Amino acid sequence: MQKTIQEVETERYARTIAASKRVRWSINEDVIRNRTFDTKQKFLPDGLSKVKEFDFLSENEQRYLSQIQGRTYTNIFGLVERYIDAKVLEISREHWLGDQTALEALVRFSDEELKHQELFRRVENLIAEKMPPGYRFAPRPNDVAEVVLGKSTWAVLALTLHIELFTQLHYRQSIEPDENLSPLFKDVFLFHWKEESQHAILDELEWIRSDSKLSAEEREKAVGEFIDLVVAVDGILQGQAADDAHYFASTSGRSLSPDELNKLEAGLLRAYRWQYILSGAQHPHFIKVLTSLITGAQTERIQSALATLM
Repeated sequence: MQKTIQEVETERYARTIAASKRVRWSINEDVIRNRTFDTKQKFLPDGLSKVKEFDFLSENEQRYLSQIQGRTYTNIFGLVERYIDAKVLEISREHWLGDQTALEALVRFSDEELKHQELFRRVENLIAEKMPPGYRFAPRPNDVAEVVLGKSTWAVLALTLHIELFTQLHYRQSIEPDENLSPLFKDVFLFHWKEESQHAILDELEWIRSDSKLSAEEREKAVGEFIDLVVAVDGILQGQAADDAHYFASTSGRSLSPDELNKLEAGLLRAYRWQYILSGAQHPHFIKVLTSLITGAQTERIQSALATLM
């Protein structure tokens, strides 16, 4: 007998539960294990940091810049997981008196996101012990979450799937293969990746479920809200690129000319836009799901918005 759509979806939720149980890990026992960060090694791989494009920096300076970027990388994840957890708890309500398998999957999702927030707070503290004072990460997680959660569920889940997919892409293609990274930094994102793989499946299921409830007019508005969220993310990246450039300039032990400082800030912004926006927006699976839900004209609206960042 052919399975119903509901039965197929329940099976997908069930598989994420099984995987969650199988890969479950502890911050202390599995990830940190009484280790600290070694500043003789890179944190973020070249494929993400793009440090080789900064040809006016020495090899040691490029390594230091990768460490600053790695610090920001962990803080960005801690930032976005605040809103993600709140949204997961919100949409779980729709399953309270319904599919209990879906409910369990989302509850586990929420629990893991809380653990990830704690992990990234711990990582920030460990990195702060090894790097000079003066680093600044201005965005406040609760303030950002309030802005994001003010948009429609469709737009929020679109942004979330985009993030979960680029998380996996970054680990598999750049972090895992790089043998010159800090072992602790690599392990942080190995264990993060293990759980994010399930989260992306749940994001997709809930996004499609949310889409099924919308009228054409509501979907058109949601597409605009998704674009608004991407623009808001870019605003955060512009501010952080400037802060990180000035932190490097004041702590690297090297005097940068005004032109070099401008190049550094512009290069960091290009790297951050790749890391947090473009690598996800160009992910084949994200494109596949997105274009299955929207019209050709709406696809062009999103592509036009992204083109301004390239």
